[in-house]
Amino acid sequence: MKKRILFTGGGSAGHVTVNTALIPHFEKEGWDITYIGSEDGIEKEIITEQFPHIPYKSISSGKLRRYFSWKNFSDPFRVMKGVVDALSVIRKTKPDIIFSKGGFVSVPVVMAAKIAKVPVAIHESDVTPGLANKLAVPFATKIFTTFPETVQSLPSDKSLCAGAIIREELFTGDAREGKRLTGYYEDTPVLMIMGGSLGARKINEAVRGNLEELLSTFQIIHICGKGNVDESLVQKGYRQYEFIKGELPHYLAMTDFVISRAGSNSIFEFLALKKPMLLIPLSREASRGDQILNANSFVKHGYALKLEEEELSEKSFLAGVNELKENRDTMIRNMEKGEKAYTIQDMYEVLSSMSR
Repeated sequence: MKKRILFTGGGSAGHVTVNTALIPHFEKEGWDITYIGSEDGIEKEIITEQFPHIPYKSISSGKLRRYFSWKNFSDPFRVMKGVVDALSVIRKTKPDIIFSKGGFVSVPVVMAAKIAKVPVAIHESDVTPGLANKLAVPFATKIFTTFPETVQSLPSDKSLCAGAIIREELFTGDAREGKRLTGYYEDTPVLMIMGGSLGARKINEAVRGNLEELLSTFQIIHICGKGNVDESLVQKGYRQYEFIKGELPHYLAMTDFVISRAGSNSIFEFLALKKPMLLIPLSREASRGDQILNANSFVKHGYALKLEEEELSEKSFLAGVNELKENRDTMIRNMEKGEKAYTIQDMYEVLSSMSR
């Protein structure tokens, strides 16, 4: 009889990435898979596009806010309805285990799992747990963290650091294919710049304000976000993209340095590939501050340099890039000495052993 697993998580691409990394392995091992998400969240778009054959079940969910809103009074009822919706899905699909990546849609699923007595594993990517995972902790059977310091703030009897769960295809990149796609055949180092799915205006401006200086040292792959390509800046050694999908492993394989936001999934992928990085985390004004803590951890371990967004200017950006180049070898040595994360096979074995 086939084993069954239910995945949940959404609200942002980061709350889906680990799931999309694990799903193919469970498929290969013959498990029946169901995904629970919201009706209009980004998780629905990602899962139905990448895995159109996997049943996707939508449930009601409220948004968890840290600020005052009149919707804070109505959303608890949406969460309660979500618990009922999720319980219905669980009773119909009868999963042996549920894996939650977090996000507000996962909260009613984890609560319903407790009622149905189905083991639940949750995964926290950031140094400090997000609000959804904080609410989910009492209902979880096992909690996996990405950063070792996160375990200190969680129940010790059911928490462990597994590291980041990296997509296997990321290791299949071919630098020669990346060079073919970009036309970058020179020996000049390649600098990849990415500001997140929507891009980052201040980072884009800093890059373009220093473009002549940067191109004297690097060939540049600039992932600048939807609608942010500047057609007037067509130059040798400078390639702009709104986003890169399937070809990303090839581009990363040819990359020597990375400048990025400090989202956990992305920076651990760069770490796994041993890419020296300059991190420009989202400010506390634009987020709950998790990216700043992520970047601080990487700086502490010698994997990255950090430039605060409030301090970002054309001058500070260029100084950071130059410092990044100077520290390349030291960063790579530190990365090679770092603790090894669980592989997807490791995670599969642990989750399989938890199933009822």
